[in-house]
Order: sequence, then structure tokens, then C-alpha cells
Amino acid sequence: MKIAVSGKGRVGTTTFSALMIRAFNDLGKHVLAIDAEPDAKLASAVGIPDADKIVPIAKMKELVFERTGAKAGTIGGFFALNPKVDDLPDSLSAKFDKIKLMRLGGIKKGGSGCICPESTLLKALVMHVILARNEVVILDMEAGIEHLGRGTAQSVDKLIIVVEPGRRSIETALNIKKLASEIWLKNITVVGNKIRNDNDRKFLEKNLPDFHFAGFIPYDNKLIEADLSGISPYDIDSDTKLIINKIIEKL
Repeated sequence: MKIAVSGKGRVGTTTFSALMIRAFNDLGKHVLAIDAEPDAKLASAVGIPDADKIVPIAKMKELVFERTGAKAGTIGGFFALNPKVDDLPDSLSAKFDKIKLMRLGGIKKGGSGCICPESTLLKALVMHVILARNEVVILDMEAGIEHLGRGTAQSVDKLIIVVEPGRRSIETALNIKKLASEIWLKNITVVGNKIRNDNDRKFLEKNLPDFHFAGFIPYDNKLIEADLSGISPYDIDSDTKLIINKIIEKL
């Protein structure tokens, strides 16, 4: 399965992604986790040791130059648009049990978009892991889909938008769906997070009537405490893991 996860900042996309990654791992699946978030907290949420030492690929200047023929940070000029990337998931990933994790780093954006060496390398890598890798791929993204192009979006099995009860989260979900439609990504589902009561659930269902909900995750102080303590949310005693497994069964 190839799964992309997106949502408004601080809504819980990284926690949700980490729980899914660990759950798939416990099911015996080989998982390739791609951290495309700007603040890059997926590795620590998964429970990978020395997570802060993982270098984003976009900042590997020698690698960018080797694969594209141009220096990172440059715009214009000539460089390879189809760099070799098939060896990178195995050689550059941090490993934890059956999990491999990569940090992408940011794709630069300008007034009309940016065609730069590191951006080209990252997009080629995302295309490779979605189209060619024979494992579960989970892509944890910021509130957008910049890392996906038309060629990759159509091969994503699900785009999961994580939402919480709130107007801004609703607006973000609608915007993500609009962006997804522009690249023909139609396999979209929603997961409600931080649900305090039945009113929160009804609020999301009422305001997102055209979305399919894969599940609802209750507000849990244990998950917040785990984050503050630097512990993976999967390593604490919480009913959330049972809900994640039910969501995986639906997917």
C-alpha cells in the first residue's frame, strides 16, 4: 500500500503516521516511511534512536550534485531531470525493525514554483518509492501535496487527511481535496482526530459531508504526554492503537 497523510499543522498527522507505521510493522510488513514535514518529527514519533541526527536529503549537497550535476540551491542552468534514486531508500534510511525512514527536507517554492536540483531529486525519489517499491510506503506531508505530481498521485492508494474539530482544519481539508483533484488524486479519506465527544464527531461529519471517514481517534492525554516526553505514541498503553488497526483493516 502507498499512503499519503496530510492535514493542518498541529492536527496530529505525524502522530497518526507514526502509529500506522508501527502498526504495519507489527503486522509483519516492511515499511518505508517518508518524512516530508518541515519540522521533521516523524523519526522520534516512530521511536527511532538518534532521530535528530538524520540529515534531510535536500541538504545533502554532495549527493544532489552527484545525482543531478548541479549544486543544491541553484536555479536555472542545466541538470538531470531524471536522476538515479533507486538505491537511496536502502542506503540513506534510518532503520528500526522492519521500518526504513527517510527525511526529505523542503521543496523550495517561488513566485511561479521552483525548478532546482534538490527539488528535482526529491520528486524523483517520491515517484520511485510510490511507483516501484514493493513495501508499504507512508508519506507524512505538511498541509499540502507539493511532493506529489500527477504521475505519482494516481498510484497513491489513499490520501488520508487528518482533521480535528475546528473551522481551520475543515478549511484545510477542503483545500487539500481541491489540490488533489488538480492532479487526479481521487482516493481520499478522512480521519477525525482529538475527538472529545459525540458532538465533535457530528461537527466533522456535518462540515465534511462529501468525505469518507475511515475512523475517529479520541482525544488522549497519554499521546500528548508521550510527545512531551519524547516517547513514541505506539510505546504507551492507549486504546488508540486498536483504532489504528481498525483503520488499517478498512484500508
